[in-house]
Amino acid sequence: MKKRALLSVSDKTGLVPFAEGLIELGYELVSTGGTLKALHDGGLEAKQVSEITGSDEILDGRVKSLHPVIHAGLLARRDDEHHMSQLHEREIGLIDVVVVNLYPFKETVSKPDVTEEVAIENIDIGGPTMLRSAAKNFRDVTVVVDPADYDAVLTSLQAGSDKQMRKQLAAKVFRHTAHYDSLIAEYFVTLTGEKDTETLSLSYELKQSLRYGENPHQEAAFYEKANYQGASIAHCTQLNGKELSYNNIQDANAALEIALEFDEKPVAVALKHMNPCGVGIGDTIEAAFNKAYEADPISIFGGIVALNREVNKATAEQLKTIFLEIVIAPSFSDEALTILKEKPNLRLLETDFTKDTTDQKKVVSVLGGLLVQDRDAGQVTVDDLEVVTDRKPTEEELKALLFGWKVVKHVKSNAIVLATADKTVGVGAGQMNRVGAAKIAIEQAGEKAKGATLASDAFFPMPDTVENAALSGITAIIQPGGSKRDQDSIDMCNKHGLAMVMTKMRHFKH
Repeated sequence: MKKRALLSVSDKTGLVPFAEGLIELGYELVSTGGTLKALHDGGLEAKQVSEITGSDEILDGRVKSLHPVIHAGLLARRDDEHHMSQLHEREIGLIDVVVVNLYPFKETVSKPDVTEEVAIENIDIGGPTMLRSAAKNFRDVTVVVDPADYDAVLTSLQAGSDKQMRKQLAAKVFRHTAHYDSLIAEYFVTLTGEKDTETLSLSYELKQSLRYGENPHQEAAFYEKANYQGASIAHCTQLNGKELSYNNIQDANAALEIALEFDEKPVAVALKHMNPCGVGIGDTIEAAFNKAYEADPISIFGGIVALNREVNKATAEQLKTIFLEIVIAPSFSDEALTILKEKPNLRLLETDFTKDTTDQKKVVSVLGGLLVQDRDAGQVTVDDLEVVTDRKPTEEELKALLFGWKVVKHVKSNAIVLATADKTVGVGAGQMNRVGAAKIAIEQAGEKAKGATLASDAFFPMPDTVENAALSGITAIIQPGGSKRDQDSIDMCNKHGLAMVMTKMRHFKH
């Protein structure tokens, strides 16, 4: 019986040379639609699927390969006499090689103006069915979904075909179809607006295999979300430096998320171990960076810097004087690149800060499960603030309070941030009690605490943090409120002449 290969691909990359290789190995080619035309245009002989099924395509091509002749030829086990006798009785030929890739659903739905009708028409039905049939019967059938595998498959077929390779190709098919179905499932969840669906389908694609994870004994990899349109480390262009590590990516993402809070003015974020050590805004990106540096010139050593404006020559000269792991920006001037590339290990990442952050879900793994929540996109304005003390904050204090509030959202709880209107002066992060976080922030600020404001990510259970703030010279406080003992904190502010505003919004970050 003549060997037969069925080819039906959306991606025609490498199709004709691969098909030529199959013909040289004695395979008869069967194909459909555009693939058949591409083979014929390439001067190759191939049969139309309808020639072997005896059935014409119907429903505008929706039904062509969904036929018992096709799937019997794929699913029949060669070592099963009953299977083979049934094929013989019905004059059904075997299909030994299947080459299929699917309608471009991902590319279709990524277009901003795509309609529901167009998206649904790009859901492939016959392709995944053939792939799954062939992959299930990998003991006898070679199934190919990725043009990158063509050369290896031909080499294997020339050597008589390798069962281990067929199994690996089948595994790749099931990953591919699962990914494809996940994209469709996510699209339909978006269409229907459903919440907390009975199952969760997530689609990610390998971006980079990493040398190791948080520590050298941990394996790790970096995956990017399919069709994500927002600013992302996964979408960065690396212009210089060593390969990113697991910890680099975590820190870079944390710095980027803080920088994205500020778009009205140039901002610089200095970050270490997932917490900001300095954030500054200014009229220029150089001024912003200088303020971020002044906030904590010690902790920035070996840190990450994110800048939301192009890095120019003057800023690059400042950056060069410090040991940094990564600099992230929307762009770098030619002069800045020349300066910074003098440090061969400094990673320079360029990403588009203008894109909307469209990924509104945060997924965290726990033992045996996942936690899924909305990203913390909560914001407050001056109009949202409730003044609860005898003294109202000044206009300058309000600017500082709102600045600190934007930053404290990104600091590990318990979190305290001391800030002026244009920079942080002290950060207390990840402490088991709020007093401890405040003490760290106040100690870091030193004399700079005088006249600064304090932002707390959650309410004060007792007035001791407020008292410490007052004694250090802090003049105004922003906090969510909601404690049974709010009045004690209010009274402490009034006692020392501090202004306090409440946001009615908490920013825990675990």
